[in-house]
Amino acid sequence: MSSHARHDMSDIHAGHDAGAAAGLWSQAISATLHCLTGCAIGEVLGMVLGTWWGWSNGATIVLAIVLAFVFGYSLTIAPVLRAGLPLGAALGVALAADTVSIAVMEIVDNLGVLLIPGAMDAGLTSWLFWGALAGSLAIAFVVTVPVNRALIARGKGHAVVHAYHH
Repeated sequence: MSSHARHDMSDIHAGHDAGAAAGLWSQAISATLHCLTGCAIGEVLGMVLGTWWGWSNGATIVLAIVLAFVFGYSLTIAPVLRAGLPLGAALGVALAADTVSIAVMEIVDNLGVLLIPGAMDAGLTSWLFWGALAGSLAIAFVVTVPVNRALIARGKGHAVVHAYHH
C-alpha cells in the first residue's frame, strides 16, 4: 500500500474516531440533561419542603437527595415500562442506568449548596438560596457529563436504556 493510500485510510479512521467521540459526548450530554431534570425536580422539591417545614439542614438535604433519586429513577422507569418491560426489570434498568450519575450529581450539588455561606439558611424568598441551588446544579451537570461519557463508552449507565427508547 502506498504511503498516500495509508494516509487516506488513517484520515478516514481518524474521522470515524472523531465522529464516535463526538457521538459519545452528545449521548453523555443528553444522559446528563435527563439526570439533571430528575435531580433538579427532587432537589428543588426537597429543599423547598425541608426549608418550609423548618427542618434542619441535614434533614433537608437527606429529603432532597431521596427525592432526587426517586424522580431521577422515575424519569427512566416510565419510558422503559412503556417499552413493555415489567416493573421489576424496568427498575433494574433504571438502577443500572442512573445510580452513578445521580450520585455524582447529588454529591456535587449538595456540596456546592453547603459550601456557599448562608445558602441553606437564606430561606425560600432569598436570591442566595435559589442562586446557590441553581449554580450548584449547573456545576454538578458539568462534573457529571464526563462521568456519563465514561459509563456510556463502556456500555454502562444510560447506554443500558437506549435499547428501550425506540
